[in-house]
Amino acid sequence: MTKVGIIGGSGLDNPDIITNSIIKDADTKYGKPSSPLTCGNISGVNVVLIARHGKEHTIPPTYVNYRANISALKNEGCDYIVATTAVGSLRKDIERGHLVILDQFIDFTRRREVSFHESFPPHNAAHTTMAEPFSKELRQVLIATCKELVLPYHPTGTVVTIEGSRFSTRAESRMFRKWGADVINMSVAPEAILANEAAIPYAVVAMSTDYDCLFDDVAPVTWDDILRVFSSNVDKVIKLITASVPKLAKLP
Repeated sequence: MTKVGIIGGSGLDNPDIITNSIIKDADTKYGKPSSPLTCGNISGVNVVLIARHGKEHTIPPTYVNYRANISALKNEGCDYIVATTAVGSLRKDIERGHLVILDQFIDFTRRREVSFHESFPPHNAAHTTMAEPFSKELRQVLIATCKELVLPYHPTGTVVTIEGSRFSTRAESRMFRKWGADVINMSVAPEAILANEAAIPYAVVAMSTDYDCLFDDVAPVTWDDILRVFSSNVDKVIKLITASVPKLAKLP
């Protein structure tokens, strides 16, 4: 039976969304995940939810134990992982509240464990292909569901992941846009890398909450701005995830 891992948390562990839920402590060879696992069902499909930054958002992006989070979902037998994240927009047409189904990332982090591999067996190096880091099949389900629900969305997008917890300087924001990034956040890498290493198809629903500090005619982002926009639009993400999960169970 299909089991879907969900990384994010905000609103998704509502008992009205996940039925027959139990809270389960987990441990891995890389330590404990960010939160206990919420295991239950969405429309009859088994799901396992991790709150990336902890249940009370106490873990800064740099210090999230991404290896433990992905390992915990793999140990639970998850066939797919769908993650949610807030992002800053580097394009005027990706407006606040819009969803982006990411297809590429740029890893600008510097202080994180980016691989499960700390050594290789003799003559057996493992280098994971990362040309297409987000599952095409999962992305197609998310895109089709966005259309059905008439949600404001963008079917592709490149995210640059920075270390945080600070926001960008204006020079950095401009540089990232010149690099080809469409949105910016602090969490997709190395999460996507590790999911690929673990051979679990992975996709991300990103919600635009701000414009970073790229545009002179828009005030630079603040944390209060992000919270306000996210809280007023989180229902879009919840609707998309809950409507997509049953379709994932039907994938070949």
